[in-house]
Amino acid sequence: MKIFSFTLYTLILSYNPCDVFKFYKVTEMHGLNLKDCENYNNTTEDAYIAGLTNVSPIDGKQFVFINLSRCTDDIKTFGLVMHEMMHLSLDLHNNDLFQEEEIITWAELESYKVFKLIKKTKLWKN
Repeated sequence: MKIFSFTLYTLILSYNPCDVFKFYKVTEMHGLNLKDCENYNNTTEDAYIAGLTNVSPIDGKQFVFINLSRCTDDIKTFGLVMHEMMHLSLDLHNNDLFQEEEIITWAELESYKVFKLIKKTKLWKN
């Protein structure tokens, strides 16, 4: 597991989707639970959690979790990152669709940053 703490959110990278529960030291959060995660057959094609954007169950700070086992190539990786960054951007912009361009642009620029981090991390096998 690799953690990056940014001003607006915490980025959690791991091959094990259950690590997000372990990082926050909880067994349940946001309608998901550790037991179901541990019992799920997590693969490169299917996972209990591929990506997750939400607020920390501990301090309320936004977080983004990326399951690196789903990052099998550059296209799938960038797609997953962009998907999660769109969720985060909508939250950060208070779901104000009058800011559509700002929402999309922020997500795009942040996705480039996260994608580069994933490519550089020693955790990523691709």
